[in-house]
Amino acid sequence: MPTKVIVDCTTGISTEVELTAEEIADAEASAQKFAALRAKEEAEAQAKAEAKASALVKLQELGLTEDEAKALIG
Repeated sequence: MPTKVIVDCTTGISTEVELTAEEIADAEASAQKFAALRAKEEAEAQAKAEAKASALVKLQELGLTEDEAKALIG
């Protein structure tokens, strides 16, 4: 079973105790929320990169050089 360490700052004594079922559930819920947020951020970053690449190609098709196109979109 997962544990946590509790440190008494006044005495410096540390104690290892098992997590409660509620603490385990909270940790698992937090991990799931973090994973969902991370996946969303990665998807947004991927979409932005794809849009930038598409814009670069379209600008080059209009006759701009790659350097000129990159200068426009950063």
